[in-house]
Amino acid sequence: MKKVLLILSLLVFTLGASAQVIYEEFSSTILNEKRKLKIQLPRGYKTDTEKVYPIIIVFDADYMFEPVAGNVDYFSYWQDMPESIVVGIMQSETRQLDGRYDDANFFPSEEGANFFEFVGLELMPYIDTTFRTAKFTIAIGHELTANFINYYLFKEPQLFSGYISFSPELAPKIGVRITDRVSAIKNKIFYYLATGTDDMAKLSESTKNLNSLLSNVENEKFNYYFDNFDGATHYSIVARGIPNALEKIFTVYQPISKKEYSEVLLKLDTPIEDYVLDKYKTIKDLFGLERNIRVNDFLAAASAAEKLENWDSLKAIANLAQKQYPNSMLGVYYMARYYEEVGKPKRAMKTYEGAYQKEEVAFITVDMMIDKANKIKDDFGY
Repeated sequence: MKKVLLILSLLVFTLGASAQVIYEEFSSTILNEKRKLKIQLPRGYKTDTEKVYPIIIVFDADYMFEPVAGNVDYFSYWQDMPESIVVGIMQSETRQLDGRYDDANFFPSEEGANFFEFVGLELMPYIDTTFRTAKFTIAIGHELTANFINYYLFKEPQLFSGYISFSPELAPKIGVRITDRVSAIKNKIFYYLATGTDDMAKLSESTKNLNSLLSNVENEKFNYYFDNFDGATHYSIVARGIPNALEKIFTVYQPISKKEYSEVLLKLDTPIEDYVLDKYKTIKDLFGLERNIRVNDFLAAASAAEKLENWDSLKAIANLAQKQYPNSMLGVYYMARYYEEVGKPKRAMKTYEGAYQKEEVAFITVDMMIDKANKIKDDFGY
């Protein structure tokens, strides 16, 4: 198992090397000092000059940046999450002061209050004005900083849409406060919490107590996930939790899976194309990203329409594919399939023949289209 994890880690970091990492010193007026940053830009950042990217802010970047950046690059390479800009804040010499809170109200005070304002009033505006950013932002913390990121839940407007908290060293009363806050929150929030069976006993207990509170929150805007990793220590939680957190937060962004196909698409009693369009509308609304429907998602939707014999949906899917991929055989093939199934073989034949000059895609080839057209000719004597 350790060898598998080592190979996976090496693969993640090898892929990460293809992305561009920038090292900066940011002069903060609020902190009255310079702060070191690590910034990873996506692979295609320089070439795709119109594209915008979600932001992932990594606290404790001295040891958290590389595993986060590597996983982000890996997941986005396989389209399981959008390409994102990863910003790490180095805190090896300041984390205790950065996380300071008042002994009476347990909210950030002194250096902690300044650091809180630095992130919200200086760092985030700088990232937004310097790079092409989307509106979706995630904060990631461990131990002290995992507690600290919770304070942004109380900020209006919301600075972060996602929170990834590993074994937080929670301030007094913060658990109840978080629960009350997310119970009433009106913007969609993603919250991932993790501990391990071999975590520090005190932190593990408080994390599980927080999980008990958050698990009972009834608010459809609050998307909550929890892991208690078997055998994970205080530090290995991070390596095991990062991919889990990213996968869960970005579930809706991912291509239609076999499970989604069998448990959702094949059980729909509403138009299949509406489900796919809603999926991509959610991606746009959540992440601020507008993109064409993936070819694989068209294939899944069309396959479901054929299995369910929902020919109206197949026609709608074909029309969508023709609009989004006009040079491809994709939409033409499914439109021809529609004509076949509704009893219009001659029109189906002509449609197959009209695709010869278009680009092949997936299993849809020129030879297939010719065979389909010829079979109709033979069957009906055209």
